[in-house]
Amino acid sequence: MNINEAFYIGYITKTRGLKGELQLFFEFEDYDELDLDVLFLEVNKKLVPYFVDSIKLHNNSTAYLNLEDIDHVDKTKELIKKKVYLPKDKMPERDPDDFRYTDLIGYVVVDEHDGEIGEIIDVQEFPQQFIATVDFAGKELMFPLSEDLILGIDEDEHIIEVELPEGLIDLYRES
Repeated sequence: MNINEAFYIGYITKTRGLKGELQLFFEFEDYDELDLDVLFLEVNKKLVPYFVDSIKLHNNSTAYLNLEDIDHVDKTKELIKKKVYLPKDKMPERDPDDFRYTDLIGYVVVDEHDGEIGEIIDVQEFPQQFIATVDFAGKELMFPLSEDLILGIDEDEHIIEVELPEGLIDLYRES
């Protein structure tokens, strides 16, 4: 299987104990809905299958797992920081009405006063809020995805209308 046939779910962060237990950090939002019997780790730009012996999910986007034939800490060293994938056919179905801030990636931001700003290239979740990163004339303009700032979202045209705080866009123009 190659990367085009898979979707990214997270990466191996560290080992735990001496018996080959690994910690997996999920960057996939609905990680508790994933079928995790076989994981594909990216090794030398190829996806290598690993069968899961046991896995314990945690609420903080992590899991501790044991993989078949990885039974000692020495065998885990080469797996640290490796990206983890699953086949695309194992991606959980989402309700079409389940809209999330991360779905805004690729949307064009239009400010009420300044017009078209650019395309959202990333959405990050922070403890207090979500932050959108917009490609603004080659610079990364960031603003909070707050209900106070969002005037409307056109899902058909992939446009988000906002009223950004006065002076925010000028800061990015000047730098």
